[in-house]
Amino acid sequence: MGLFTSTPLPEPVGDSAPPVDEHPSRIATVLNHLRRSADARITHPRRFRIQQLRALEKMLEEHLDDFLQALNEDLGKSPTEAKFAEVDVVRAEIDFALRHLAEWMDSTGVKVPLALQPAMAKIEPRPLGVVLIIGAWNYPLQLVLAPLVAAIAAGNAAVIKPSELAPATSGALAKFLPLYLDERVFAVIEGGADTATELLAARWDHIFYTGGERVAKIVAMAAAKHLTPTTLELGGKSPAVVDNHSPATAKRLAYAKFMNAGQTCVAPDYVLCIGDAAPLINRLGQAITSFYGKEPITHPDFGRIASSQHFDRLLAMLEQGEVVFGGEYDVETLRIAPTIMRNVDLDGTLMSEEIFGPILPVIEVSTFEEALEFIARRPSPLAAYLMSESPRLQSIFSDRVRAGAIVHNAPLAQMVIPTLPFGGVGASGMGSYHGKHGFDRLSQMRSELNKTTVVDTLSAIYPPYSWAKRKIIDRLL
Repeated sequence: MGLFTSTPLPEPVGDSAPPVDEHPSRIATVLNHLRRSADARITHPRRFRIQQLRALEKMLEEHLDDFLQALNEDLGKSPTEAKFAEVDVVRAEIDFALRHLAEWMDSTGVKVPLALQPAMAKIEPRPLGVVLIIGAWNYPLQLVLAPLVAAIAAGNAAVIKPSELAPATSGALAKFLPLYLDERVFAVIEGGADTATELLAARWDHIFYTGGERVAKIVAMAAAKHLTPTTLELGGKSPAVVDNHSPATAKRLAYAKFMNAGQTCVAPDYVLCIGDAAPLINRLGQAITSFYGKEPITHPDFGRIASSQHFDRLLAMLEQGEVVFGGEYDVETLRIAPTIMRNVDLDGTLMSEEIFGPILPVIEVSTFEEALEFIARRPSPLAAYLMSESPRLQSIFSDRVRAGAIVHNAPLAQMVIPTLPFGGVGASGMGSYHGKHGFDRLSQMRSELNKTTVVDTLSAIYPPYSWAKRKIIDRLL
């Protein structure tokens, strides 16, 4: 029984306060401690937020080797890939927040209607309180720390729950983060499904979850019991439509697909090739060989599958079509070579579930319109990619495809632009973050109005309503 089952969480009893637990759990103790600190407004001053962001950056700098080693242990990531795809992404978020925090925290004045003047009105970002961040195993450092940057910048206390499927990274976070961040307002809680279930049963001011659609529904159900707002960063089958079969197209697709052994939520999940796919498949194979050599499963820059369960799931997908490149695997090391497939079963799990591995189906379509219709019949993905130099096709693609992000000719590149929101739509997610979008997501945009009583300009709208007052009201409103 736990987060990864369909068992519902206990129903709350009435609106009254729960009875005092004489033996509260560690989670309850931590949450109560953080909530008292949040209520004391410890996190509110800009100076405190800056100190914590700099401390987080210092942790990543001073323990870089420890985190790189953990990521290699969990996912076989090379130090270079782990640094730029995990650590450097978070550091960029921190640096961007530090440069713009004063601007983000400023209130924004708004116009007041003539009927209410003289008065002043503004919108002021306010901290939400205590945020729960539940991370994912595929980028186990980035996907808890990037949301944490947003939580710190917005002035919140936070609990992060790293993925138990990346135990080395989870352990490193639990060891080092408390040494740098203020323990009055930030905590790491490790554990599996039972821990996650207990966390979700508590009351939070926001829940930030990264993972799959099935568990996201459980998270949303738990949050609904307390009317807690959520950010759900999910995935889906991100399509890549190819009109341009150039070598650059093949290299960009292969890089985006096979980084982290295909375990990336915005990786191209399948290719819709307009016309004959043979030239594209040939160039994809050449790109893969240039990246990872003739034996990718032994190449130090190519990672492994996270778990034996996921490995077996991917092997089953290899039976659902024709393998035209790759297909090799090693059960002992949980490695599957970058693989290209065609003539795939459109009704099998390969094309109905997010692959999340180094398998790329290539499907031929006759026309661009056929590709658009193929995408439209499926749930909205986290990203949709068009490889084409045609401004007309780019415009049509942007107009007709519903996705969390539309990217032309540069798959995955959207992830490193902090001014772009990152998030899905429909089944691929709810809410967005990165840069100011994360700050706004984890802030309350509070309305504030200030009107003097020295001159009572509202007297014209007080009852009783005479003919003259009605005329004045009609004119003012």
